[in-house]
Amino acid sequence: MKEARRVWLTPAYVLHHHAYRETSRIVEAFTADHGRLSLFARGAAGPKARLAPLLRPFQRLLLSWSGRGEACRLVDAELDGPAPALPPRRLMSGFYLNELLLKLTVRGDPNPAIFEAYAGTLRALAGDGEEAASLRRFEKRLLGEIGYGLQLTRTGEGRPIEPTMYYRFQPDKGPEACVADAPGAVYGRSLADLADDLLEDPRSLRDAKRVLRAALDACLDGRALATRRIMAGLRPRERG
Repeated sequence: MKEARRVWLTPAYVLHHHAYRETSRIVEAFTADHGRLSLFARGAAGPKARLAPLLRPFQRLLLSWSGRGEACRLVDAELDGPAPALPPRRLMSGFYLNELLLKLTVRGDPNPAIFEAYAGTLRALAGDGEEAASLRRFEKRLLGEIGYGLQLTRTGEGRPIEPTMYYRFQPDKGPEACVADAPGAVYGRSLADLADDLLEDPRSLRDAKRVLRAALDACLDGRALATRRIMAGLRPRERG
């Protein structure tokens, strides 16, 4: 029989949770040292439940759990430092980060670099960090850490990217030269800026979104992101 493991006070964030029976919850957590995992939180539902105010997204926590197999029992949770709240207008960006982690990370595979990138992006979203640039940097870091780093400095044929030329980015081949009005064309300078994490220029930021979306879609392998659909539906309302 597999020996029960006990883990105490490990840094973590709640990505998602859902009800289990009347008073319990299944929590999807992302931890620094143990990767993504499911935890059974007994008695955590309801207004009087001690853990209910803690098991919310975007709060850095210290979690303790025990058990065998993939779904262990949550023993305790406490705040790990201040809990800066995301502004309401940036909540969907936070849920977008969570959905990326749920769909693109492997359960039980620790990656402290992704954990710290996620924590840093939440701090940027909660503060004065530029929203779109923060999301693009996280997407790029996540792709690199899960083994899908972007080729941004050379074409698929090995030629250096020219800043004044246009390219079409293909996730399986990298950039290939094209004309300015080709579908999906991005500027060479934009690729260089993305490689260097320089996303202040509006065109570079716009092109970075196009490149990273293509790369993420390839990794998602046809799986849709609910947060993208919701954000797309909110834009016409905001314009109106």
